[in-house]
Amino acid sequence: MSKINAEDKLRIINLPKILDRRGNLSIIEEMKNIPFEIKRSFWIYDVPGGETRGGHAYKETQEFIVALSGSFDVVIDDGKTKQTFSLNRSYYGLYVPKLMWRQMINFSTNSLALVVASTEYKADDYIRDYSEFLRVKNNE
Repeated sequence: MSKINAEDKLRIINLPKILDRRGNLSIIEEMKNIPFEIKRSFWIYDVPGGETRGGHAYKETQEFIVALSGSFDVVIDDGKTKQTFSLNRSYYGLYVPKLMWRQMINFSTNSLALVVASTEYKADDYIRDYSEFLRVKNNE
């Protein structure tokens, strides 16, 4: 598989899928399957019914989000349009570039979301106010 352009756009990325009668395996490799070096990984689980995660954008961080178990929707807003991506398989995920407002909704029971990110945690990288997000996007 060829390397992904680091300026790649928001999109679903199919991961390698190795089929085996004993169980299948998928792989995430930095700068090969996803267009950034992985600096942080975290997972979201035990989300109560009706709850929303996210509700922010990042100034610099890129993310790749995978539903390892169950399902959920990721709503992406670029400041002009919104798109909803339903994630429900562990062999593909959503690449989210920087400066995209994101919310995760509609978590199924026992869902597990894996997120790998291009930066270490920095509180000042977050844009948590939607009006500020729009100001930053308009000044790009």
